[in-house]
Amino acid sequence: MSLLIDLFGYLSIVVHGLTIVAQSMALGGVLFLVLLARPLAPRLGPPAEPILRGVARIAAISAFALMLCELATVAMQVAVLVGTVHLGVLDTLHANFAEAGLTKALAAALIGLMLSWRGVRAPGLPLIVLGAIVLAAATLTTHAEARLSDRLPLLAVEGLHQLGAAIWIGGMPCFLLALAHIHDGAGWRLVGARFSRMSMAGVAAILISGITMSLVYIGDWQGFYGTAFGVMVGAKIAMFLMLLALGAGNFLLTERLRHDPATPVGRMRRFAEVELGIGIAIFFAAASLTSVPPAVDLQQDRATIHDIIVRNTPEWPRLVSPDHDKLALPALQAKLDAEAARHDTKPESAFVPGSGELPPRNAADIAWSEYNHHWAGLFVLAVGFVSLLYQAGVRWAKHWPLLFLGLAGFLFVRSDPETWPLGDIGFFASFRDVEVLQHRMFVAVLAVFAIFEWRVRLGKVKAAWPKLVFPLLCAAGGTLLLTHSHAISNVKEQLLIELTHTPLAILGIAAGWARWLELRLTEEDAPRLRRIAAWVWPICFVLVGLLLLNYRES
Repeated sequence: MSLLIDLFGYLSIVVHGLTIVAQSMALGGVLFLVLLARPLAPRLGPPAEPILRGVARIAAISAFALMLCELATVAMQVAVLVGTVHLGVLDTLHANFAEAGLTKALAAALIGLMLSWRGVRAPGLPLIVLGAIVLAAATLTTHAEARLSDRLPLLAVEGLHQLGAAIWIGGMPCFLLALAHIHDGAGWRLVGARFSRMSMAGVAAILISGITMSLVYIGDWQGFYGTAFGVMVGAKIAMFLMLLALGAGNFLLTERLRHDPATPVGRMRRFAEVELGIGIAIFFAAASLTSVPPAVDLQQDRATIHDIIVRNTPEWPRLVSPDHDKLALPALQAKLDAEAARHDTKPESAFVPGSGELPPRNAADIAWSEYNHHWAGLFVLAVGFVSLLYQAGVRWAKHWPLLFLGLAGFLFVRSDPETWPLGDIGFFASFRDVEVLQHRMFVAVLAVFAIFEWRVRLGKVKAAWPKLVFPLLCAAGGTLLLTHSHAISNVKEQLLIELTHTPLAILGIAAGWARWLELRLTEEDAPRLRRIAAWVWPICFVLVGLLLLNYRES
């Protein structure tokens, strides 16, 4: 129980992100089945049957996943409340969040059961009604439910926003399935045109609701750039623009199919794959957004334009590390050890992971963190430049993934000096600290994709899937960075750090999906675009390295 309480804040964001993904795909699958697959089935011919079965299966699996995610969320929240404020389980289950979550889980379970039992013959109206219940219950756990004024209109806007995401991004797996089963230009145009119209409706819903919520929840320009809520909204906008560009490309391709059914459609499938991946990143950004108060409610401790300019004015990087014993925790622990020795008693621990208290920090801690980020920047900058050399034809540069192994080892040792191997806190005990847990996850991601990508570059693997590990983990790392938080008590300082990390996350996501396009597109699909993508992802690494070299905490 104590471990759950320690990690609850971070786990709740991750599980909420998975919940949004499952909800969008369940609702998107139902809508795709009812509005596209069934109406077009008579005109699609033989591919119609496997498409219908596949869409029903995707919607059913997503619905069951939504049920499990929602039950996990309610269980975690109930357990934490029972363990901290000592409420009874039954009393907690009568809270609004629990009732909404259980209602959503029940409706999702019924959708899954109907689709599993009846399959493609599941009646459309009950599925739509159950989907509406899921959507309504979902809005009752958003910021709108907590507002003191204009609550009902905001709940409707929240519902519209989630519906738009479900239609567009949630329907993408079904769209990809349909494209995989169709092998003629007429069928591609038929499905592409119908899904384009559905996607336009989803985009319109997202735009209308997104603008409305931004005006209500952010309030003014300083709320946009000076609060964590506004910064995360900015990240969502940046990724939404990427999605619009990809969607526009598929729309134009659909129009070309109208005039030339022989037009290659491989690009449509690859763009849709990237749309789905970026959409999932947006869902995790939305989950992170629910963990912070709306900007309009945070009038104190905002960052100003002056604060941002001063913090981001380029300076020479810090390349010399402070002494470990000058850090706040080692210094405090040494003092406690000396005092215990004088009194012949067991020394107290200067910091206990998961205690709920933030570790002390001093100027040496800030210098240590900046040193880590700046050397990490040099590693990533080297990765970017060497991979650019490889793109230019320099053969020895194929070993560039090994630089990521060096970075992983550096971060493993240096990122958390209070823990093993440098500090007194044991390896497993350190995982009770959310920030340490996140750092270890990033180290693992770096090591895995370095090993896989190096073997790919050496030609050691023959299968196609290992090539996709690098772009998937790169995009996943950027997505996880959107959920990353620092254990710093000063709200403004935390925001100024997040202003650096958010562009890093977006560049990581862009690099991963650019590499994906390079691998998945063929010369027949879009040769020029494939060559552009091959240069985009190394440039993203160069930019990440430069941002890390300018990272500052003071």
